[in-house]
Amino acid sequence: MVLCSLFIYNLKAENIISKNNIQLETRLHYGFLLSHHLELNRYNSHFPMIEISLQKSTFGQKRWEKKYDYPLLGISLLYTDLGAYEEIGNAYAAFPYINFHLYRKNDNCINFRIGLGLAWLENKFDNIVNYKNFAIGSHLNIAANLQFEYRRKLSKRLTVSFATTLTHFSNGTTKTPNYGLNIFTANLGLSYSLYEPKRKGGNMLLPELYTYEFDGRKYIEVNFILLASNKDMTQSVGERFMVYASYLNIMKQVSYKSKFGLGIDITADLSDKYFLELQENSSDYKSYSYMKTGINGAYELVLSRLSFLFNVGIYVGGKIRKQGDAYQRFSLKYLLNRNLTANFALNAHAGTADYIGLGIGYRFKFIYKREIKHY
Repeated sequence: MVLCSLFIYNLKAENIISKNNIQLETRLHYGFLLSHHLELNRYNSHFPMIEISLQKSTFGQKRWEKKYDYPLLGISLLYTDLGAYEEIGNAYAAFPYINFHLYRKNDNCINFRIGLGLAWLENKFDNIVNYKNFAIGSHLNIAANLQFEYRRKLSKRLTVSFATTLTHFSNGTTKTPNYGLNIFTANLGLSYSLYEPKRKGGNMLLPELYTYEFDGRKYIEVNFILLASNKDMTQSVGERFMVYASYLNIMKQVSYKSKFGLGIDITADLSDKYFLELQENSSDYKSYSYMKTGINGAYELVLSRLSFLFNVGIYVGGKIRKQGDAYQRFSLKYLLNRNLTANFALNAHAGTADYIGLGIGYRFKFIYKREIKHY
């Protein structure tokens, strides 16, 4: 009975692999930590990094795959000793990614990969036993990965690649200190298709256009998002603080892939309130509010239900402390139904994470031209 179950399981696994263009990829990195704070200069060394990936070469099973020229989808496991410094120890990461073709001709292509997942850093800051580690205050962190690569097919099933990669570990100030670690590497990769690759869709009929996908109607979309976050500042002031944020983005979808727009933010960071109250005897105190108001430009890249939202803006109201007026935000949005979204956002100032938030959103559509285009 057990042997029969294992046989059936193996058949199912083999069927999944053969139907989905599954590839196994190994990648050897060599690089260094980018020292973006003076305190991190002590970790200025070169070291290797090893990556193993399981990925799928899309071939047109869904409409967005064809629209994005059949990208690679995968998940990577990453390991590095970060230069073998005892204070920071080893790093382990796992992240899903999507690898877009920027240019493709015959057996050659230039790609851009973006990945987002989780990392475990072996050693974190401790004010008694590990006070020299100013980089990271928690074991569990966000892992972000950006990569430009050149890929060349050597055969139907074997591909070689050369790439430069930026890998970032940060906890988004959920635990201080949080300078974060930025690792820049050059790398060599080799991927092997576990079965004969399926042909790309070509001129075949496109899959179904789902109700939440762009159908060519012209409309203005208004997105309202509420998020909450928690900042741990126990190492510096002995307290944790909540952050509450509301975002209003007015977007226009210009193609199946892209939306452009403007945004308005209101953020209540209770750590700002704490520091302002410490200055209540100052003549400036009553003229400021800890409620920060920002305006920004927005771009959204849509992949069916999932989308990447980028906002770049400035604060125009509220007391700003050390970070300055400019801010950047990267968000992941996922459509739970036609209009309701789940949201994950990373807010930053000059590349330094300010907070990571989770929230819910709703979109309103105002259609002004109902003609449907067939994409």
